[in-house]
Amino acid sequence: MLRRLPATLVNQIAAGEVVERPASALKELVENALDAGATRIDATLAEAGRSLIAVLDDGRGMTPEEMELAVERHATSKLPDDDLLDIAFLGFRGEALPSIASVARLSLTSRPRDQAADSAWRLTVEGGEKRDLVPAAHPPGTRVEVRDLFFATPARLKFLKSNRAEQAAAIDALQRLGMAHPEVAFTLSDGQRRMVDLPALPPDLLADPASARLSRLTRVLGRDFADNALAVDAEREGVRLVGHIGLPTFTRSTAQAQYLFVNGRPVRDRLLTGAVRGAYQDVLAGHRHPVLALYVEIDPREVDVNVHPAKAEVRFRDPALVRGLIVGALRHTLAQAGVRTATTVSQQALGAVRPEGSAPLARAGQGGRQGWHGGWGTWSPAPPSAEAIAAGMASQAPAANGLADQGRLAGWELPPQGRDPANQSDPAPPPEPPGADHPLGVARGQVHDTYIVAETPDGLVIVDQHAAHERLVLERMSAALAESGVPRQALLIPEVVELDPAAAERLAARAEELADLGLVLEAFGPGTLIVRETPALLGETDVQGLIRDLADELAETDHTTALKQRLGDVCATLACHGSVRAGRRLSLTEMNALLRQMEATPRSGQCNHGRPTWVRLDKTDIERLFGRR
Repeated sequence: MLRRLPATLVNQIAAGEVVERPASALKELVENALDAGATRIDATLAEAGRSLIAVLDDGRGMTPEEMELAVERHATSKLPDDDLLDIAFLGFRGEALPSIASVARLSLTSRPRDQAADSAWRLTVEGGEKRDLVPAAHPPGTRVEVRDLFFATPARLKFLKSNRAEQAAAIDALQRLGMAHPEVAFTLSDGQRRMVDLPALPPDLLADPASARLSRLTRVLGRDFADNALAVDAEREGVRLVGHIGLPTFTRSTAQAQYLFVNGRPVRDRLLTGAVRGAYQDVLAGHRHPVLALYVEIDPREVDVNVHPAKAEVRFRDPALVRGLIVGALRHTLAQAGVRTATTVSQQALGAVRPEGSAPLARAGQGGRQGWHGGWGTWSPAPPSAEAIAAGMASQAPAANGLADQGRLAGWELPPQGRDPANQSDPAPPPEPPGADHPLGVARGQVHDTYIVAETPDGLVIVDQHAAHERLVLERMSAALAESGVPRQALLIPEVVELDPAAAERLAARAEELADLGLVLEAFGPGTLIVRETPALLGETDVQGLIRDLADELAETDHTTALKQRLGDVCATLACHGSVRAGRRLSLTEMNALLRQMEATPRSGQCNHGRPTWVRLDKTDIERLFGRR
């Protein structure tokens, strides 16, 4: 029999979409505080939010009448004109508080900012049943306490993860909101320690939005991100993109460290993540993910945030515009980085250094102290006695004389200082000094016929010659293709591909775009396409599979990146096979020519597979390795 569901059951159903876990409830409460104009938000969790979620803010506060309405479904002050196309707040559905109250014990205490100290009130709701308002003592603002989450729906508790996982999700939710609002102070504690502490930035720093964003991001992501981040600022047709992106060699094993925002709202959108993936396509290892925070600023009428109750998904009126802006801006920013590579690469290289054979330097019973000291492990040998030094010199003298004799017998001998071994009569030309105008320094030699060692004014650089040349070749190929277009090869017998009518129509509508990429096709009756030319770079390729991949991609994302991906893969393979191989000996002139080309080539800090092409070791780091610092 058809019947109307009870209000409590309706709220519990809504809670299943809005309040998935403690982090979801925390996110909704903090968003309410931000919408209320709070400048400080303090959150507390007990048992990762299972037993308590408390959020205290210094916002506008609520009157008793507003508190009564706040726990009713679809009651909100955030749609003054009842216009869902012009949403200026994080919340707008009026579902958060009633949904939470239907599955937990909720206590709401508030005092309006401009009212006297005795004007605070408390409202309690247990499992959807509202209690009477009572007077309370409270500073200006609002405090919301959620106790015993899901006590009214015990089955939901079984789907929660461990306390550690739920706490990590809550921290992530608060940090994402903190990244979007550097002017607000955020804290999160478990009653004993602070897990998140983000002070509000001072007004002088907030006056420069880019610096303010980076300061807040550094607080969350760490100093390494600031050292390896590139600023992004681009605009196209009224849509603006700002933020910071990590270098391709500064990556993570998951996409968890990708933070995306639309009009200050944290989102997880497939269009945006796909655009990021496309921008890093040929500079990132396949199993790695960049670290970044991007903020899309767009007219609220050009984006729909009313897609899901959790408000984490959005829909753009012109998705191609947004995607093109992100891909273009990120690629341009990465190209401007030139030869830069992540500072963590050098740190990892230094961390891999393990001094060996140091123990014999000091023997037991010789006195003094020996051991490792400091973060890098500086070896401090026991000071040898004068007798030990004299004995050591005497023992080494015959060996030195023997080495000189062996040299003379073999037809060579060590040249005097400043003399050319090939021509003893002429002094050797002085080595070229490293200059500040050459970031990669001046080549001094080659190790294992694979790695170029270059000297810089403040250290040395080690370059993987194959990886570096591979990037140079790929960039030249990409520039040539952009200038002259993708060469095509005509099929001797045109390929007929049968698809469902909708897929064939989508592809036929993109025929001009595909032709620019070397793929010429046309409609050949309902649900049928005929392919006449394919990109010459692909050689013998599976035309049927390529067309079906393009059709599937158009249906899902409305973009044709599969063909670009294949062309990019072919170019990367050709560049790999056509570059200088490891094991090839180079002259100093060739080494320096390679270094200069790297400095002038975009994205040369990493090869086509995302690996770093060079590592820098500062002089101070080298001195620490040898105990000089």
